[in-house]
Amino acid sequence: MALKLENKKAIVAEVSEVASGSISVVAAHYRGLSVAEMTELRATARKSGVYLRVVRNTLARIAFKGTEFECLAETLTGPVVLAFSRTEPSAAARVIRDFLKGHDKLVVKSIALGGVVYFAKDLEAIAKLPTKDEAISQLMSVILAPVTQLVRTINEPTGKLVRAFAAVRDQKAA
Repeated sequence: MALKLENKKAIVAEVSEVASGSISVVAAHYRGLSVAEMTELRATARKSGVYLRVVRNTLARIAFKGTEFECLAETLTGPVVLAFSRTEPSAAARVIRDFLKGHDKLVVKSIALGGVVYFAKDLEAIAKLPTKDEAISQLMSVILAPVTQLVRTINEPTGKLVRAFAAVRDQKAA
């Protein structure tokens, strides 16, 4: 089906806007998936805050110009669905990884994160990246550990003194 020029411009503008506000993108071949399976993928992506879009490769290349996803231009071949992660780097990778568990027809082509292209073998590693809340909690525990250890170290001499007095008291009572 031929698209009119104004429709192409609208698609490029929309994808470019989404790409400029996204953290990562996963490109995957969807050939062989049924309409029901694609609907399921879209619903799962929507719940996770992932923007999913099937775009012609030439339009995607034009939309990616000037964004950190320009590095994907070489890998965009064949029928590709693009999953944009807007809130956290691993959201799109997680959605695709979970969908792959029951659907082997979806094939990950490439992943762009921070201006670097990763491939299908890296999907699992990217999907395991912590969410923002998990990363903050890990950082806070790392920051809190030395302070906690310092308080324990400072408190130990008085604790030893109290235990020594208690031992003397128990010895005299016996």
